[in-house]
Amino acid sequence: MLKVIEAALDAGKKIMEIYEKDFDVEYKEDESPLTIADQTANEVITNALHKAFPDTPVLSEEGNQWSYKERSSWDEFFLVDPLDGTKEFIKKNGEFTVNIALVSHGAPCFGVIYAPALDILYIGDTALGAVKVEQALHFEGISDDKGWFKQGVSLPNVTSDNDTANIVASRSHMSEETKAFIQQIEKEYKTVQTLSTGSSLKLCLVAEGAADYYPRYAPTMEWDTGAGQAIVEASGGTVTVADSDEFLSYNKENLKNPWFLAKR
Repeated sequence: MLKVIEAALDAGKKIMEIYEKDFDVEYKEDESPLTIADQTANEVITNALHKAFPDTPVLSEEGNQWSYKERSSWDEFFLVDPLDGTKEFIKKNGEFTVNIALVSHGAPCFGVIYAPALDILYIGDTALGAVKVEQALHFEGISDDKGWFKQGVSLPNVTSDNDTANIVASRSHMSEETKAFIQQIEKEYKTVQTLSTGSSLKLCLVAEGAADYYPRYAPTMEWDTGAGQAIVEASGGTVTVADSDEFLSYNKENLKNPWFLAKR
């Protein structure tokens, strides 16, 4: 999966070139924002994946929207969000990411999340575990996957206090259901702390152990969560449908996720 990691880093560099300049913002039919950075990153990633893995389909938020009839025969595919957190990108707060996952038989088995403004890379592999690599661009040129795992810090790398629950919540989507979840957790712990961050970095906080829970009672799509779920699960955590033990599944006819809970 070395080429997947390289694609994420290359996309991140292109995103930063645009981030440091003025750029226009368009809006899709669902009123979500779109920038040239989303489109450029998508082109970088899809071209790299098609070249390195010509037999593996790519499903990207900004790419060809395959019909379910076409997708239903896929055993494996790449799931891509070339710029997750476009709103954060527009605000220029640094909390946006590049997400690439490999999905096998409906479950993400490998994931890469790169936060280019922070130069932090997260990798999750069901066979190798999960790592966080700070100052990732300094390690470009590594020749294999295991080299990245040697450079990174194994996750989880934060020890939690048994008396304290850390809950990560979306800055933009604090629903009534999320508030109710927090109130329930407050009954179980002496102290509850709420963390806020943008994009798939919320899932990365769970993988690190910095957050114990990430309840998501608001809309997401499969490409928003695939890479993060792979990293959380590779770190020993879980991402399940809310109020159940069922893991989030992928390549559904409807690509919208149900509400879910990520936890350590």
